[in-house]
Amino acid sequence: MSEANVRAILLDIEGTTTPIEFVYKVLFPYARRQVREFVHEHYHSESLQPDILALKAEHRSDREQGHQPPEWSGDSVDDQVEASTQYVYWLMEQDRKSKALKSLQGKIWEGGYLDGSLQGQVYPDVLPAFKRWREQQRSIHIYSSGSVLAQKLLFAHTTDGDLTNYLNGYFDTGVGAKAEASSYQVIANEIRSAAAGILFVSDVSAELDAARTAGMVTALCVRLGGSGPKDSPHQIVRTFGVIFP
Repeated sequence: MSEANVRAILLDIEGTTTPIEFVYKVLFPYARRQVREFVHEHYHSESLQPDILALKAEHRSDREQGHQPPEWSGDSVDDQVEASTQYVYWLMEQDRKSKALKSLQGKIWEGGYLDGSLQGQVYPDVLPAFKRWREQQRSIHIYSSGSVLAQKLLFAHTTDGDLTNYLNGYFDTGVGAKAEASSYQVIANEIRSAAAGILFVSDVSAELDAARTAGMVTALCVRLGGSGPKDSPHQIVRTFGVIFP
């Protein structure tokens, strides 16, 4: 990893900047508890209707592909709220990287962050690393399957305070799937950097493989208690403290 060449750092969230437990034991259960009431309250809003239409389209696709999602029937608002809620439950149980689901979750979490019900979690080495990298004049970007809104909310409301001032950009699956090399080429273009000048850090080897294919420098993040491989073609880091110290 050449310090001179890398001027931008691209970070995954889950298992990299943020404990997996926070996502699965705090964020996901919160969204599940709130989804029915949220959809009912905002069903006719301009911000939610695109998500509802996208969920319906995904539901049709799932049915056509024989995945057997819950039925989506009825014409009343109550019918639509219940159908969309049950489909959201099903998508979450499948751990589906659905754009519509991620968008809806972000909007639900927004209320939780704003009223104090939610507070983002990051590992203790994240804030010191952010400060150090910015002092080194490296840009810092996030790439997660969660929506850009969800990313901004998490980093704006952490237990270490608002970290968004350290971040230069956010990317979600709108640029493409995280296991596709083309996604990282798009990100490099957006950052206006050669891929070789970007370090991507993630806890998922398939994502790192794709980023390396696109020409990026890569590092596999294996946090304490994580189940990362003993050997990897990617440099293994267990703390951000070793990344450009």
